[in-house]
Amino acid sequence: CGVIPVTDPGVHRVSLRKTKSLRERLREQGLLESFLEQHPYNLASKYFPGLAMEPLQNYMDDEYFGTISIGTPPQEFTVVFDTGSSNLWVPSVFCSSPACRNHNRFNPAESSTFLSTNDTLFIAYGTGSMTGVLGYDTVNVAGIRVRNQVFGLAETEPGDFFYYTPFDGILGLAFPSIASSGATPIFDNMMTEKLVDRDLFSVYLSRNSLEGSFVLFGAIDPYYTTTGISWIPLSDETYWQITMDRYSRGLPSQAFLGIPRLGSSSCIPFLSVSVKGEQVACSSGCQAIVDTGTTLLAVPTRAFQILQNALGATSDGEISCEAARNLPDLVFHINGKAFPVPARAYVIRQSGEFCSLGLQGMDAPTEEGELWILGDVFIREYYVVFDRANDKVGFSRLP
Repeated sequence: CGVIPVTDPGVHRVSLRKTKSLRERLREQGLLESFLEQHPYNLASKYFPGLAMEPLQNYMDDEYFGTISIGTPPQEFTVVFDTGSSNLWVPSVFCSSPACRNHNRFNPAESSTFLSTNDTLFIAYGTGSMTGVLGYDTVNVAGIRVRNQVFGLAETEPGDFFYYTPFDGILGLAFPSIASSGATPIFDNMMTEKLVDRDLFSVYLSRNSLEGSFVLFGAIDPYYTTTGISWIPLSDETYWQITMDRYSRGLPSQAFLGIPRLGSSSCIPFLSVSVKGEQVACSSGCQAIVDTGTTLLAVPTRAFQILQNALGATSDGEISCEAARNLPDLVFHINGKAFPVPARAYVIRQSGEFCSLGLQGMDAPTEEGELWILGDVFIREYYVVFDRANDKVGFSRLP
């Protein structure tokens, strides 16, 4: 795939700002421990809602947010641009929950282009539910005006969780097949109405700076692809889901050694997830979802325990920051190529001399193998292209 100059009028960039996550805010206020006791955390529920409740706790560690507007005249909202979900929703004036009152709320009476429906939206939680209605209005994303976009107007929200979140709502960028209530995702409407030059978008997440991150609709910014783009076909058109290589015993992986894999002969050995060239997980092959709405690397529980041991962390994932400086890369082998994630990316400084691994355990087996989530810890190392036209994702390693 080629690139489009980012000055082209059909290219639209949403600047993302990096702020303190909900987890950091709760920790600062001394509320984190009690919150986690009252709200058991299960990341798998985002991808398999029937497994557990409280899917929106997955946004607890999110740090990157952008601004959109809805209605005429425009009403602004801060949202998570989430490639792991497909719905757009924001709080509404019909919501009197404490969580709604301290966030921006959409008022349909103040929009001349709003169209109401009788369709409802319901998301279940362990401590209650978020309910709302669906409506249609003009949504502006980085200068792209999508008319008659369906979105959710939240009417109730569980206060404990949403009260402290630094965002108002969520803008999903996954496929229509997983959208609740059959709502058409906003990027699908952008493509249908030819509001973007190409049916793709790309994401850059800055490692340290509070500014500079972005979602770019309709183009690939060549500034971030100087190392080339590795294209990986999707294994499913639900999430941005890909297949990680299956492990074969024998010599070190050709991909790990930087040698392109030629052909598909079963005689050619290769790895799947490795540390120092040694296979550590995913020996039977795994699925991975590239998800901007998940901050950490979500790992099958057994693999999580193996990685903790291999990296010298405690059962809680803690490690001294001094020891963390010497940790090796965690390498993902996908489509015959190696994608390393260095320690500076997967180690998170907590306080003082203590650090923690940016990993979390999760059990969500699929028919194709165990499921991993490549969240922001991975995405910060790569400029990622989400290509709907060709059903692929592209990774370009950042310097």
